[in-house]
Amino acid sequence: MNKWMEEQYEALGISREVYEFGEKIEDSLKERFAAIDATAEYNQLKVIKAMQDNRVSAECFNMSSGYGYNDLGRDTLEKVYASCFKGEDALVRPQITCGTHALALALMSNLRPGDELLSPVGKPYDTLEEVIGIRPSKGSLAEYGVSYRQVDLLPDGSFDFEHIKEAINERTKLVTIQRSKGYATRPTLSVARIGELISYIKGIKPDVICMVDNCYGEFVEEQEPLEVGADMIVGSLIKNPGGGLAPIGGYIVGKKECVENAAYRLTSPGLGKEVGASLGVIQSFYQGFFLAPTVVSGALKGAIFAANIYEKLGFEVVPNGSESRHDIIQAVAFHNPDALIAFCEGIQAAAPVDSYVTPEPWAMPGYDSDVIMAAGAFVQGSSIELSADGPIKPPYAVYFQGGLTWYHAKLGILKSLQKLKERKLVDLDLL
Repeated sequence: MNKWMEEQYEALGISREVYEFGEKIEDSLKERFAAIDATAEYNQLKVIKAMQDNRVSAECFNMSSGYGYNDLGRDTLEKVYASCFKGEDALVRPQITCGTHALALALMSNLRPGDELLSPVGKPYDTLEEVIGIRPSKGSLAEYGVSYRQVDLLPDGSFDFEHIKEAINERTKLVTIQRSKGYATRPTLSVARIGELISYIKGIKPDVICMVDNCYGEFVEEQEPLEVGADMIVGSLIKNPGGGLAPIGGYIVGKKECVENAAYRLTSPGLGKEVGASLGVIQSFYQGFFLAPTVVSGALKGAIFAANIYEKLGFEVVPNGSESRHDIIQAVAFHNPDALIAFCEGIQAAAPVDSYVTPEPWAMPGYDSDVIMAAGAFVQGSSIELSADGPIKPPYAVYFQGGLTWYHAKLGILKSLQKLKERKLVDLDLL
């Protein structure tokens, strides 16, 4: 045992009992961590090659303002994203404010009145409900005459192919596939499973657009969904691909027509990708993308560590401690609101920013129940940074993600366990 290390953790409020429990769990994960490092190395080389192939230069980091005409850095970055993710074109902009905005942009630009949107993987993430019109909202797809159909996953998490086939009709224009679980306890979809689903759907209707919500999944595997048949992938730069450095932004990568449609919606018909100044953030976009594979690897290690910690304590965890990983999110179902709140308090207390703040549940816009969020982040709302959140409703599950380094993720999990132990919500003596 490293005495100095234990003393450092103790100075941060981690008791010896919690520290030793964490060390035993970490020791059992060495092989899995080595495999994560191998994937990170592969993806790091992939990013470097995309940057080299597209001749990234120091001039790419220059700021543009106003209209942003002939912005070399912006245009080159979009080529880098397209190359790395294997798309025909890309839209990567600070004017895309968040992941929900990127998804709304992709949907609204590629659907027209009379079209139908299909989700074959159940209800999408909460903030998309108002975009679609599942919950009425101004400017929703429903208000523009776009209908919506949904096919839930089967109880075992597999695709309901029979009902998917029945749901596809002449109006089905776009299929949205959410890779990550959102506020649900279903399995995250692997790239291979996404490819299987897309192949089945295209076999029924070849011209349907298949869009994948890629949030939290970038660089977790060696492939991305465009490589298995997706027409568009969509995500946020304050999640995986921003590497913790991007202060804002989102991306859409895929078929040229789909991306062009999104660009005309983002700016204006006739303008499209030609305008949109980079406003001094472009270097952080490049550098964040460069760092993303290793940042994602640290977040993955944290998620696996959390799964094994809380599974050992008897809680339901999704994915479980030994399953393969396809995103950076770890769900823990506490079935107790006090445990959910204590967990989030621990994550907040481990933060480098606002560690002294106590998170409380509140009526967050876009959600149908109070939500508690812990995020002492350098970038507000950045969920590639160490964060945790969950709706205050059964099964009182917390969703943990991020960590710019593995060591910070580890501290956060130990701090969450410390909070639960202090409130007698777990008993390490029973182990």
